[in-house]
Amino acid sequence: MKEIQLKDAKATLSAVVDEAVKGHGAIITRHGAPTAVVISFDEYERLKKVPSFGWLLAHAPLEEADLPARGQARALRDDSF
Repeated sequence: MKEIQLKDAKATLSAVVDEAVKGHGAIITRHGAPTAVVISFDEYERLKKVPSFGWLLAHAPLEEADLPARGQARALRDDSF
């Protein structure tokens, strides 16, 4: 994905969008730092439907034997004070 400065993206927005529709997104930078991404709407829709890692773990078809044995949990803080 190519990087393009914000001022250049403004000047050539139509071309930036045309490239995104063709599958060539762009990273928009401001003062050299990545600020935004231009991708096609189809790519956005595809990415929006990807489930989160937490959802995948919660819905994984695992059996008890699939998971490693857990050791004793460690304390998160010391309450001996």
